[in-house]
Amino acid sequence: MKNTFTLPGFPQNINYKNELLAGFTVAMTMIPESLSFAILAGLSPLTGLYAAFMMGLVTAILGGRPGMVSGGAGATIVVLIALIKTHGIEYLFATVALGGLLQMLVGLFKWGKFVRLIPQPVMYGFLNGLAVIIFMAQIEQFKITGTDGNVDWLTGNPLYIMAGLTALTIAVVWLFPKITKAVPASLVAIIAVFAVVAGLGIPTKTVADIAGISGNLPAFHIPEIPVSLETLQVIFPYALIMAGVGLIESLLTLSMVDEITGSKGNANKEAVAQGLANITNGFFGGMGGCAMVAQTLVNLNAGSRTRLSAVIASFTILLIILVGAPVIERIPMAALVGVMMVVAVSTFQWVSIRIVNKMPKSDIFVGIVVALVTIVLHNLALAVLVGVVIAALVFAWDNAKRIRARKHTDDNGVKYYEISGPLFFGSVTAFTDKFDPANDPEQTVVDFKESRVVDMSAIDALDKLSRRYSQLNKTLHLRHLSPDCMILLKNAEAVIDVNIQEDPTYKVMPEK
Repeated sequence: MKNTFTLPGFPQNINYKNELLAGFTVAMTMIPESLSFAILAGLSPLTGLYAAFMMGLVTAILGGRPGMVSGGAGATIVVLIALIKTHGIEYLFATVALGGLLQMLVGLFKWGKFVRLIPQPVMYGFLNGLAVIIFMAQIEQFKITGTDGNVDWLTGNPLYIMAGLTALTIAVVWLFPKITKAVPASLVAIIAVFAVVAGLGIPTKTVADIAGISGNLPAFHIPEIPVSLETLQVIFPYALIMAGVGLIESLLTLSMVDEITGSKGNANKEAVAQGLANITNGFFGGMGGCAMVAQTLVNLNAGSRTRLSAVIASFTILLIILVGAPVIERIPMAALVGVMMVVAVSTFQWVSIRIVNKMPKSDIFVGIVVALVTIVLHNLALAVLVGVVIAALVFAWDNAKRIRARKHTDDNGVKYYEISGPLFFGSVTAFTDKFDPANDPEQTVVDFKESRVVDMSAIDALDKLSRRYSQLNKTLHLRHLSPDCMILLKNAEAVIDVNIQEDPTYKVMPEK
């Protein structure tokens, strides 16, 4: 059935039913996660819910990727727990606002494009590690805190009930789409389990057992901290880490949605939106956050492809805070655990296992390392950074072995070295070893038509090689340098001594 009306700023072919139901489902799955991480950090539950509302709303409206969902994510709050314990919640709000400002600067200076430097094995490792974290977080719901404060596993009937309801949820999520995809399976599963528990009066763990979630609208509040250089020295390192973690997770999520939907998002626009959302959190009592991979996958699996579902999810959370808490607090945790377990399984990149025997060993190693760092340290930024560094070193090593030199001498006794492959810090030793200054003729030409001079290490190698020939009263000529290579050599001419030969049939330097 075609829509007879459209909302301003939304596509004409929008499926409002899918967007509405996806928004409700996302809100249901976002609430327990925001509550859990807020409590983990020693914060009021409302601090997490406010973050879910404000992050979701601002990024949905201003972000660079329709279909993405942002909220009070654990990835960002985990790095701030130490600050909260040592300096208090006011320093948290200031740090979140400063982190948001740093994220906005990344977007404004268009540095978001550097997410393209993240290789596919790193993406695989990141998502696989995240899938394990999401799954293990759900296992924690099978524990209970006793009156003495000790945390123990559920046993007996409570365990059997929790496991049975979780299994029922998973079964509904997997089987319901075979009947119809008109309604998100996750939402149907939550409602079905809620109805079973309420109808049969089954005693089980509910959202209310985590925390109460009723409250008022978030109010404007300037963080009450000393305005001084000492304060900046305290909060800046935390803000920098928080901004980095948030942006990396958000931009990786954006890339994931790009791949799933076959469309292109705007990384810089998303960075600005994430920054503005965190600044809003800092001044309105939220714990901050970033894009949420699990909720984004729930949103996409429910059929959402526009910004509307995330807006609906945000206002649903606000409505729940204001008036709907008594109903939501009765939702069985088993229903939410089951939904998130299915999300974890779908987040895991099973294709990475199927093609493992076809991937280079270095890529397999990178993927495993990133996954392990993500799982063990829960530090997504560090995991991605480690993966990128390893991948870059492997790339440099492979290219260092690719440099070649074809040698021949013409009728005039001039010897030629025709270089192929990039000349950079990794290949300078192999490059230098290919020359024989002592036995070469007085005139030697190095032809770079199939090579490039990439960095200062390459320039230094050319300078040293030229001096070796000069000390033997021989001349080394460089030919067929590309314009960018010429610029590098021109800029370094004060510290190097090379002889560039201009070939009459090849334009070495552009005309000024």
